[in-house]
Amino acid sequence: MSTELDGLALALNLLIAVLGGAIRVGTPFLMVSLGECITEKAGRINLGLEGVLVFSAMAGFGAAYLSGSVWVGVLAAGLSGALLALLHGLVCSLPRVNDIAAGIALMLLGTGLAFYLGKPLMQPQAPQIPSLALGEWSASAQVRSALQINLLFPLGVALAALLAWGFRATRFGLVLRMAGDSSDAARALGYSVNAIRIAATTAGGFIAGLGGASLSLYYPGSWNEGLSSGQGLIAVALVIFARWSPLRCLWAALLFGGAGALGPALQSVGISQGYHLFSAVPYVLTLAILVWTCSPRRSLQGAPVELGVSR
Repeated sequence: MSTELDGLALALNLLIAVLGGAIRVGTPFLMVSLGECITEKAGRINLGLEGVLVFSAMAGFGAAYLSGSVWVGVLAAGLSGALLALLHGLVCSLPRVNDIAAGIALMLLGTGLAFYLGKPLMQPQAPQIPSLALGEWSASAQVRSALQINLLFPLGVALAALLAWGFRATRFGLVLRMAGDSSDAARALGYSVNAIRIAATTAGGFIAGLGGASLSLYYPGSWNEGLSSGQGLIAVALVIFARWSPLRCLWAALLFGGAGALGPALQSVGISQGYHLFSAVPYVLTLAILVWTCSPRRSLQGAPVELGVSR
């Protein structure tokens, strides 16, 4: 009986650790995927979000360190992400410029600038984003630690709900989707498709920049050159998996976050064997999802026509 209770307690602690880790690790995924969802709804792809994520993480950490205010750092991260995304939007608006090639160039630019400008920031400590303590009901220090929730996560949930409503029920959403589904129709109604896509790309970059702030100012909570580990690119695949739906992006981000938190969660309950294999789960999951969604029948669901998925 005692052995069964111990096993049940271990499973419960592991479940709570994975849930807390899913929120902690999934917050950057959520922000970047919401930003890319806005961009792709307007008919543009931004593969440079990896560079945006890394650069905004560096900028947010540096601003928080120099100002002593974490919220100045969060704002700086969002604005730096918007600036890089604006550059992408402007470049892609030029004739005969390919979105994919421009996105790869932006990724290299963002990461290169972050590595160069961020070298003095590797040792200092910056203020951290406050946590919501949702585990105070428990006497277990492990549970309380697992349920410390990043304040940016509720903001991400609210953004997902707001975007889902906005795409469906507002003029802004209608115009954005029109630019993504039929640029000719948007032009016929007098809208500038380039202006819409530049605005959407810039807004998406700002939201993705908040994901960078979550990385450097909450978890792992420091600046180093290996901070992102490809999360910006994974988030692009996550948007396809979520069928361009902000609310599905939320659940997909939690799924990817849980996959990324599985290794540390197992370690927290004393299971360390095969740790590196569990650390690879998010990347394996990305490959599996890309294979699963490569069927034309599946990939067409919800895809903005101007992205060229259906061509």
